[in-house]
Amino acid sequence: MAPPDLTRRADQYAALGDVARLAIVDDLALSDRSPTELGSRHGLPSNLLAHHLGVLDRAGLIERHESSGDRRRRYVRLRFEALADLRIGLAIPDGPVLFICTQNSARSQLAAELWKRRTGRPAESAGTHPAARVHPGAVAAAARAGLDLSRAHPRRLDEVKRDPALVVTVCDQAHEELTPGESWWHWSIPDPVDSSRSDSFDLALSQLQHRVDALTGGSRS
Repeated sequence: MAPPDLTRRADQYAALGDVARLAIVDDLALSDRSPTELGSRHGLPSNLLAHHLGVLDRAGLIERHESSGDRRRRYVRLRFEALADLRIGLAIPDGPVLFICTQNSARSQLAAELWKRRTGRPAESAGTHPAARVHPGAVAAAARAGLDLSRAHPRRLDEVKRDPALVVTVCDQAHEELTPGESWWHWSIPDPVDSSRSDSFDLALSQLQHRVDALTGGSRS
């Protein structure tokens, strides 16, 4: 009998052995998508999309969850930890990246600082409804990871002066409030401010690290 780990890996490779499913996974490596978005982007009717998502789900490659914004929409997310030995994804655009969340007090600040550290490329952050300050929990989590948010301040979208090469929403509410362009990415990261977990900011940063490292080939923490 094959070892469980070998069986799991074989199931994952089998799930990826279809052009449509591999295209979906490549897409999800960059951005969380709703089923409606996936169907439209890949020209798949709802019944066929449901089949492909079911295969990927059973192989442990994706997970589906309720939006933390309007609570009606659902998002499909790639399970990056299941792809530790696979290099899946598309090229990262050159130029500055803009990360957006609602208050620009935690997730987008952490994402921008992490992106700069991991890639050496410029990144900025902004919020649709900026808070008065960066949350102390985000500053502390950044410091534990060797990042510095001590001088960061929340700002509005219209305060961003440079045109970004890439826009990434890291908040369901901001993603649903705005009108994302076709080239935008969405990373559905739960708001650590809303969580009752004491380590919620570390968890949010860890999820962002998985995203960035999956794209850049960096080491995962």
